[in-house]
Parts: sequence; structure tokens; C-alpha cells
Amino acid sequence: MTARAADRARYDRATAQLDAPVAIVDLDAFDANADDLVRRAGGKPIRVASKSVRCRALLERVLAREGFAGIMSFTLAESLWLTRSGFDDVLLAYPSADRAGYAELAADPKLAAAVTVMIDDPAQLDLIDAARAGGSEVVRVCLELDTALTLLGGRVRIGARRSPLHSPAQVAEMARAVARRPGFKVVGIMAYEGHVAGVGDAVAGRPLRSRAVRLMQAAARRELAERRAAVVRAVREVVPDLEFVNGGGTGSVQHTAAEDAVTEIAAGSGLYVPRLFDNYTSFRGRPAALFALPVVRRPGVGVVTVLGGGYPASGAPGADRLPVPYLPEGLRYDPQEGAGEVQTPLLGPVADDLLIGDKVWFRHAKAGELCERFDTLHMVEGDAVTATVPTYRGEGHTFL
Repeated sequence: MTARAADRARYDRATAQLDAPVAIVDLDAFDANADDLVRRAGGKPIRVASKSVRCRALLERVLAREGFAGIMSFTLAESLWLTRSGFDDVLLAYPSADRAGYAELAADPKLAAAVTVMIDDPAQLDLIDAARAGGSEVVRVCLELDTALTLLGGRVRIGARRSPLHSPAQVAEMARAVARRPGFKVVGIMAYEGHVAGVGDAVAGRPLRSRAVRLMQAAARRELAERRAAVVRAVREVVPDLEFVNGGGTGSVQHTAAEDAVTEIAAGSGLYVPRLFDNYTSFRGRPAALFALPVVRRPGVGVVTVLGGGYPASGAPGADRLPVPYLPEGLRYDPQEGAGEVQTPLLGPVADDLLIGDKVWFRHAKAGELCERFDTLHMVEGDAVTATVPTYRGEGHTFL
């Protein structure tokens, strides 16, 4: 029996009394992935990206482990909810226009002390001030640095379009703008190099593309390390007591951690290890989060139909954004139908071994997005479900 076949047998036994669709987290794999992230971080603390987990129980589990500290959230409403739930260090990774949320933040000392918001434009400070509604608490802010690699005098750009702050001078001027405004305090800098941390460099069947990605990422790491250090020096001239410099992501942990200017690493997807993280030379994780769909039809030889399955991930549309049939091995989509909203046909000789009611296990493309489809996650240890916990959705929250 192969390792994957053994996993399928374990998951089927563990969920034998549960009707599919069902989602699980293999806690042995989850914990092993957490240990690997800590090893790669080389002693620097890891701030957990909540969008990649979206389950309070699992956030608590990983933050109880040595090497992890703090949460990187994705909306202001989520940040406030997490703080009220007992988390005391929440960095909001994206600018917000949530006026009601800012009013709550500015009026509550506990929230204001625990939550740091993201800015890259003075207009965002104006919005926060206009939303205060009399709240006088100092708002902690983090400045986001644009990490994109620019070539040929700026005519070529490689990287996500996020912050407009690219140079040390621009970030330092933003820090001065904050310092001039009462009611705000710069406490950190964030720089997420998604073109390094979020792009696989070993795509199966694409050797030339993979080599090109590796060359690009090596150049991007060198350029960003130098620029990030200069940015930190420039900002510290304005804010000597800067608390943190956050960088990286699951795919770049060890590279970002090697930079002296960086004080903490962000990561989250590496806990679940969805399919987009299969194509990296820098690390190998264990798939920890999976979902199962039930076989409901057998239309013919070499084909079964499962209920549901159309769970595409965000990002540029493509086949890599779809879940993949994982267990049993040997199933594939019908190219004429793909993953369906209500039903999904699957092809392959192994389909003839499946019976009505059997489970087919899938891996999704992006980590936390799975939790937008399921109210609960069943925690599997060995061949048993040892706990069932709610996702954000299960607690009545869909923040985006």
C-alpha cells in the first residue's frame, strides 16, 4: 500500500460515520508543517496569516507552539473580533475603509493596543480620522513597502500591485506624515514579496518556465534585501522605536528570515499546504487540509460523478485554481465539464472501483478559502476524528 493509499484508508475510517461533503485537517500533518516553518524561520517569530487558516481553534493551536507569535489578519472587522476573542497582537495586512470598525478601534483602549492597521497613503489617515466619532485612542499603524522588482527603468514590473511606496524616501516620508498627525503611531513595516513567496519555482512539465522563475526570484531577493534594509534605516531615523519589520510568506520563509532587517516572518498557507504549494524547490510540506465529496452517480465505464466540487480559488483564472482529485489516486476531471457547481464527473480506471456513497478526497488550491465552503473542520489524528471545530463561516462570519 502506498503512503497515499494508507492516508485514504485512514481518512475513510475516521469519517465513516460522517456524510460527505466533509472537510478535515490531519493534525499530525498540520503540526509537522508548523515545525517545518519554525525550522525554516531560523529563530525569528512567525506571524500567522489568518486568511490562510480561517479557524479560531487552529489559530489557537499554532500560536501555542514555540516559534509563532501574533496574527496577520485580512479585514478590520476580523481583527476586532479576534481581539475580543482573546488574541492580543493582530496586524491587519491590508488597508481598510471600514468606518464603523475604525470608530470602534479608536474608542476602545484594549482594541487600540492590540490591533495595528495598514496604510500606504495619507488619504487613509484622513478616512480614519473622519471615522473616529469622538474616539481618541492612538491608532497603531504599519507602513507597507511595495516589493515589486522593476526593470528597464520601470517599464517592466514583476510583483503584486499593492503599496505605492517603493523607495526608502517614499516610506520615510509616509512615516513623517504619520508622525505629524496626532492620534497615530508608526509601529511597523510590512513587505510581502508575493512574486517570491507565492510563486512555485518547480512546475511539473515546465522546466524552462521553472528555471526562469528561479532566476527571477533570485534577482528579486537580492534587490529587495538591499532595498528593504535601506527602507528600515530611513524609517528608523523618523521612528527610532519601530517595533517590527514583517516580511515573507510560506514560499520564502528561510530567505526572508536571513535578512537582518526583518524581525518577523508571515506565513499561513504552509500549515495546510494546499496544491499551489506543491511546486517549490525550497520546501516540501504535507497536505493537511482536505475535503471529501460523495459518489452519487456511475454514468458509465471509467467515470463517476460526485456531488459539488466547483470550489475555484482566487487569482488569475486557470486550471491551477481548481481543487484536484487526490484520493483515490488516478482520477481526473472531464475536460468538457471540469469542477461543477452541483456535480462533478471524474474519469479514470479507478472510478470503476468506487461505489455509490464512497468518498473522493480533494485538495484545494489556496489555503483558507476552503473554509468559506464548510462550517466545520473535523480534526483527524491517526484514523479517528478527535474534535470538530467551527470555521469562521461556522461561527457566522464571512469577512470578505
